[in-house]
Amino acid sequence: MTTGYPQTGSLLSLGDAFGTNTTNTAISTNILLAVRIPNGAGYQPIGAVQSMAISEKRAIKMIDEVGTDGHIDSVPNQSTNITGTCQRVRFQKLRIAEAFDRSFLHVAAQVYPFDIIIFDRQKASLANQVTTVIKNVWISGIDYTYQVSDWVITDSMTWEAEYIYSNLGGSSALTGQSAAVGGQDNLLKPFGDGNWIERQTDSGSAGRRGSLDIAGLIDIGRPDFPASNGIF
Repeated sequence: MTTGYPQTGSLLSLGDAFGTNTTNTAISTNILLAVRIPNGAGYQPIGAVQSMAISEKRAIKMIDEVGTDGHIDSVPNQSTNITGTCQRVRFQKLRIAEAFDRSFLHVAAQVYPFDIIIFDRQKASLANQVTTVIKNVWISGIDYTYQVSDWVITDSMTWEAEYIYSNLGGSSALTGQSAAVGGQDNLLKPFGDGNWIERQTDSGSAGRRGSLDIAGLIDIGRPDFPASNGIF
């Protein structure tokens, strides 16, 4: 029984002997948004959220030279910035900062950052579910409007964070269990094992917040590159 489209490999069925039908599209109803409780004792789900947008961006420097028409190299030249927005209907008498388990209403009151946790429950097995942590979030703006045309009040919050990482299942950053496993197709992972610096950084292993501080950047891609020792 054919399980993937011939040209692209896109999954069409589960691949068992019966060609069982499947849904492979990720949808937002499988996402649970939560905030880590300040004393570390678990997490608090955030209700009535209408949308959450997350942006990860960093600047790339193109290297040019006199006598050449075109870039000869490129490299990131700033740390990655993690920013986002959240819109929430004012529900259960909670304003948006309170919904994130904060003890204040206004931006100026925040004195220490908090963590946002996103549980992606697309898979039935907990071991294959992705947990994303947005680390050390500061609220940069809160906006709301009272209007005659729509009585429902929606709070909008903008925020900035220090870092973002993802793990499989309930694993913590200390275990470094990378969530990048190639999806349903189990696509090959570049440079393989869990010691590879990209996988360590992606999972927040050992507190890593970037991958460009390792030795051997110029060696990456060479035929004799030590793939089994990706942290150098």
